[in-house]
Parts: sequence; C-alpha cells; structure tokens
Amino acid sequence: MLSRRGRSALVAGLGAMRLAEVVWSSRNLRRTGAGRQAAPRSFPLMVAANVALFTLCVVPRRRRPPRAVEAAALTGLAAAVGLRLWVIASLGPEWNVKALVPEEMTVVTRGPYRWVRHPNYLAVIVEFACLPVAVGAYGEAVLLSAANAAVLFPRIRAEEALLDRVPGYREAFAGVPRFLPTKGRARGR
Repeated sequence: MLSRRGRSALVAGLGAMRLAEVVWSSRNLRRTGAGRQAAPRSFPLMVAANVALFTLCVVPRRRRPPRAVEAAALTGLAAAVGLRLWVIASLGPEWNVKALVPEEMTVVTRGPYRWVRHPNYLAVIVEFACLPVAVGAYGEAVLLSAANAAVLFPRIRAEEALLDRVPGYREAFAGVPRFLPTKGRARGR
C-alpha cells in the first residue's frame, strides 16, 4: 500500500499537522487568557513523547507491514485525525495543547463530547498505537504507547480535577465515560 516515500510523507504530514496544532493552540491561549494548567510538569514529557513518535516512525524499515495490518493502522490514523479535528472544532477557541482550564469557561457537550469526556486523548492514544504499526515499527508502537500512557494518566487526572471545579462540568458529564463510548450515553445537546 504505502511505499517507503509514502510512509515518510505520512509521518511528515502528521508531524506538520501537530506543529500546526501547537501554533493554533498558542493563538487560542493568547486570545482566551489565563487559567490553571493541569499537571504542568507533564507537558515537556508529552512534547518529548510526540517528538519520539515522529522521530522513530520516520526511520525507514526494511520490512513492510502486511497489507491488512497496514490498512487497519491507516484506518485508525484517519479516525484519530478526524476525531482530533472534530475536537478542535467543537472546543473552538478554548482548545489548547497545554490542558489550560480557564476559571470561567463554557462546558462543551457537543461534538464528540456527547459520547466521551476526553476524545482528544483518545485520538492521541490511537495515533500512538497506529502510526508506528503503519510504518512497520511494532516494538516502537508498544514502547511509545506505554510512554504515552505514563504521561497521559497523571495529566488526565489533574485535568479532571480542574474541570470538576468548573460550574456545571460534573453534572454535564455524570456517567459519561472517559474514552470509549457506551450505548445509550449520547446527549441531545
């Protein structure tokens, strides 16, 4: 399916998208002002994990993944990218990569937030699993996913603690799962 150049282009394209997201996030943070950052020490680790993801995945591999595995990984990547773009569109100017929670914010329950509390983190988890697999880096998929989980777990807990202080957040997301939608959980908002 993907040639060696195609795999390099895929990694470079996703890396460029991540850099564009950082620029968009910075713009949003300048516009929305201050807030409290969830687990600020986790941000440099998250950056390091993302740099490792793209760096390790751009290294050419001798063997290609089997077509079915590659197709599944590419499908997962497409879903992750689509989900992240949906998250960015749903949160609008409040979306940022630093998990900065403004003191006064509108609780968003539209878009993917109808089904899960943390769709952006779900997209990142899927990407960390699928990108290495798509380029034939199976061992790296396991290691990078483990490193990503180690960074995300404390960050998500800290972010939820900040969000629980926002009026209406706890009520809006009562019974809504963190990552995987469950039957009957969608809200009509």
